[in-house]
Amino acid sequence: MQISKRVQSIKPSPTLTIDAKAKALKQQGVDIINFGVGEPDFDTPINIKEAAILAINSGFTKYCPVAGTPELKDAIISKLKRDNNLIYSPEEIIVSCGAKHSIYNIFQSIIDCGDEVIVPAPFWVSYTDMIILAGGTPVIVQTNDKTDFKITPEGIEKALTSKTKAIIVNSPSNPTGTTYTTDELKVIAKICVKNKILIISDDIYEKLIYDSFKFTSIAEICPEAKELTIIVNGVSKAYSMTGWRIGYAAGPKNIISAMAKVQSQSTSNASSISIKASVEALNGTQEYVEYMKQEFEKRRNYMVERLNNIKGIACRKPEGAFYVFPNIKSVLGKAFRNRIINTDIEFADYLLDIAKVSVIPGSAFGTEGHIRLSYATSIENIKKGIDRLITILKD
Repeated sequence: MQISKRVQSIKPSPTLTIDAKAKALKQQGVDIINFGVGEPDFDTPINIKEAAILAINSGFTKYCPVAGTPELKDAIISKLKRDNNLIYSPEEIIVSCGAKHSIYNIFQSIIDCGDEVIVPAPFWVSYTDMIILAGGTPVIVQTNDKTDFKITPEGIEKALTSKTKAIIVNSPSNPTGTTYTTDELKVIAKICVKNKILIISDDIYEKLIYDSFKFTSIAEICPEAKELTIIVNGVSKAYSMTGWRIGYAAGPKNIISAMAKVQSQSTSNASSISIKASVEALNGTQEYVEYMKQEFEKRRNYMVERLNNIKGIACRKPEGAFYVFPNIKSVLGKAFRNRIINTDIEFADYLLDIAKVSVIPGSAFGTEGHIRLSYATSIENIKKGIDRLITILKD
């Protein structure tokens, strides 16, 4: 049977593919250090798990409203007011099966054939393919180490056309951990307001900010920016609930309504049990979030220091998330164990084959000459993995 051209135009998620390969090797008994994983290694906090168990035992196992229960919407509204000083109504909130699902629904709801979406690179791997699936065109704007992987006003202005529909702002960023300051977001917001461009603000790593850096959502900048912004967030990263699959979006009522229409014809409501657990995550104690953040910060500091002591590797210290994105261009073109490594993809393959260390090549995120390492693993694993990296680069 013929597969649709639409589906043929996209590729599987490279991060999930590489992670699956690493996990398959580990199941075979191979001692793999996995720096490719994009999820916290901590367990879901006990109070959240107990809320889910209570939901099961009380029979909360039926269909829910497509866009989310009033209880969870209220918890999200309270969170946005408490943390971001933003006011939303229930009609401006939708709950989906993960933040990824929320973003997919956004693109299906706002993009017509030929519409363009500005995507700063490096970018989370699924943005571009989801835009293509919706009939749109991703317009990639490269950033680099010199701009701390942040899109510049000049970069945005150059990318603008009459077909520009939206821009993606991911802060803190996957894969770089880069986080925009309030002043930087003001400049982006000003351009978007002037040109009436929608802003998709992917805030999923909001809670994982280090060194007393202050998180700002671009919707906070001014009322005009809020009217153009769809905030995407969820419970997966901050509360170590990746498998629970709860994300949410907040934005203009007409867009949220369109997203609910799309969702009603695809997944319907998110899991009722996960919904109850997410209410507890947002409304309950936040102590465990703070604990995880402190642990991530220690790991980040250790990993960045070790990487910067390796000849040929340069790694900036990220402000948020749990990734580093070191530059490995000085290593490329050289031979290791009689094997010439020309690209970041070959470098990642070499690491997995010889050192049994899994990383994601920067090419997967639209930026060559880098690799992404996740420090969502123990200090012991980080030490072991970096030691292996040093060993094979000496050979």
